[in-house]
Amino acid sequence: MEMYEGKAKKMIPLDEAKLIMEFKDDATAFNGVKKAQFKGKGVYNAQISVKLFKLLEEKGIRTHFIGIAGENKLIVERLEMFPLEVVVRNIVAGSLKKRLPFKEGHELEEPIVELYYKNDALGDPMINYYHAKSLGVSEEEIKEMERIALKVNEILKEFFKERGILLVDFKLEFGKNSKGEIVLADEISPDTCRFWDAETKKSLDKDVFRFDKGDLISAYEEIYRRISE
Repeated sequence: MEMYEGKAKKMIPLDEAKLIMEFKDDATAFNGVKKAQFKGKGVYNAQISVKLFKLLEEKGIRTHFIGIAGENKLIVERLEMFPLEVVVRNIVAGSLKKRLPFKEGHELEEPIVELYYKNDALGDPMINYYHAKSLGVSEEEIKEMERIALKVNEILKEFFKERGILLVDFKLEFGKNSKGEIVLADEISPDTCRFWDAETKKSLDKDVFRFDKGDLISAYEEIYRRISE
């Protein structure tokens, strides 16, 4: 496997079983239309992901996290990735408010799970089980990813609630290891989650960049500070 570089990370082969996942300082929004760089963003995303992966591992969720290779670099298990993004939504925000008759900030009675086809050229379209199966993902695999995603939601929702943060929604990615096990992959950070301050409803995630709501690094630093206390 050659080095792969995406919008926010580089995947660098380490050996047959492991990769270095390097977090970049680049920020993109609206499928890459809006771009900028923020010094320190990669370090915050890496360190936040480490803390949350360790928390999930302690709670019985298998992740690809192995260790730390630097401030903005993680050692992760090499996986065969599924071409899907699994999104869990607890509060109406983002694209969901355009698709349901609820105002932004409406708390859902139960989480909504959505599937998206991970493909930049097509704009990461939302898909259903039938589409996923046509892409080579079985119904059993989809159900297992959804089960893990909902368990992750339970753990993280409570964790952030204790720190005065609302977990509005988040995106997860999964892969299969050499044993055929489904493993949580990618990152869990303000790039992939929507966080609001519980009292003020102020954004503490990439929406700060998307919608010019203030200083992005201050928001990421605040998330890191709260989960480190």
